[in-house]
Amino acid sequence: MSDSTHFDLEAYLRRIGWEGERRAVPATLRGVHLAHMRAIPFENLDALRRTAPSLALADLMAKLVHSRRGGYCYEHNTLFAHTLETLGFRVTRLAARVVLGADSIASRPRTHMALLVEVPGEPRPYLADVGFGAVGALLQPVPLVADTEFEGAGRRHRLVHAPHHGPLEMWVLEAHDQGKDAWIAQYAFTLEPFEAPDYDVINWHVGTNPRSPFTRRLYVQHVSADRHLLLDGPLLTKTRADGTVTERELTGEGEVRRLLEEEFGISAPDGMTLLPGDPPR
Repeated sequence: MSDSTHFDLEAYLRRIGWEGERRAVPATLRGVHLAHMRAIPFENLDALRRTAPSLALADLMAKLVHSRRGGYCYEHNTLFAHTLETLGFRVTRLAARVVLGADSIASRPRTHMALLVEVPGEPRPYLADVGFGAVGALLQPVPLVADTEFEGAGRRHRLVHAPHHGPLEMWVLEAHDQGKDAWIAQYAFTLEPFEAPDYDVINWHVGTNPRSPFTRRLYVQHVSADRHLLLDGPLLTKTRADGTVTERELTGEGEVRRLLEEEFGISAPDGMTLLPGDPPR
């Protein structure tokens, strides 16, 4: 899918701090997935400037691996897919409808990238996703099995089927909300494969459309072993491993920039306005 001469596996593994096995086995898939989630932040600084970020492998390496930046789903999962293929896994790129907070599955377009990963010798593929910007994101991949709960790095997920009018099965990823003791739908997908040109179109739409939430407000997240940090505009939300949630509103550009540097590991471009406009309605 990408020119492999632009990919440096050693540099990527150093970036995420992975020193484990490099064989295409489930333990490697789980370990590299978790290491990526904890090392490279989710952020939309390019889209906030109405610029669709490049999905070229050389540019992804320069931004996510060699600089103090992160990215959003297409960047993370494009880079991660190439990593997995280099390690010997077979990867199918998927497109999902984000249904978190939606009235129905059909009310949302397919704007999220996720991955279906086949492990040699394993009977079932895995859903993997290092680019979902929400507290319900997968920290480790889950087998593609319906109605079974899986725990990964302290988070609980399950996949269920949802009725729809198409010929392919509709899968829905659900995350368990510890505070509400409820299962919350995150996104829905079928197993139809998508290709690089598909993501070029979706990426351009999400990164430049003035109605896209990513072009209207700052949205950054970082995951560690004991907490999930989310900066949504000026609102900072910290969700601890025990489900405790605290919020506070940042006071201005200076505090936002300091927080990005110190807590998220992101160096925002000089002169960039980080809190533009009003929040989306």
